[in-house]
Amino acid sequence: MAAAAAAAAQWLSVCITFSVSLIIIIGSSSLVAVVSGNSEGDALYALRRSLSDPDNVLQSWDPTLVNPCTWFHITCNQDNRVTRLDLGNSNLSGRLVPELGKLEHLQYLELYKNNIQGTIPVELGNLKSLISLDLYNNNVSGKIPPSLAKLKSLVFLRLNDNRLTGQIPRELVGISSLKVVDVSSNDLCGTIPTSGPFEHIPLNKYVSSFCNLLLASRL
Repeated sequence: MAAAAAAAAQWLSVCITFSVSLIIIIGSSSLVAVVSGNSEGDALYALRRSLSDPDNVLQSWDPTLVNPCTWFHITCNQDNRVTRLDLGNSNLSGRLVPELGKLEHLQYLELYKNNIQGTIPVELGNLKSLISLDLYNNNVSGKIPPSLAKLKSLVFLRLNDNRLTGQIPRELVGISSLKVVDVSSNDLCGTIPTSGPFEHIPLNKYVSSFCNLLLASRL
């Protein structure tokens, strides 16, 4: 009888230990999911804090939510990861933030026709899933960061009608997926790449936009 009682007590101890371990594992998994979701929300909320929004288009961007998939102008995939940011023509002003580079599943970054100022964060080169980068018709200044050459899924790159300076990074010719490139109506200088995705771009579109124009093929 004593042996049976001891065995039963040992079995109960094993069950309790297993249950506690299982709860800890499940709890840890949930914690990871929440942190992962909040990291994207934090990145987007950093953008909101950096922008002036007179029309309150970002009013639904609530940082207390687990993830930003319920926010207006945000699209997520079935795993609740942010894939689209649609804020074109929204009367926004302010600066882009480096935290945007944390949106690793982002495919479309649409911020055209606003009054975005400052430079293009080099961290945008971390958006490995990006298909479309549309910053045209803003007041973005500084140089086009060579880090954008890491965007190997990029198809549309529209940076026209800004105040960008310097050259078109030669590294961009390595983006084989690139089909549409528009950097006209900026203050760019130097050479225009004529290979890779730039091979079929009509150069007369850029002649009036470049100082010291020189085609790369003539170097």
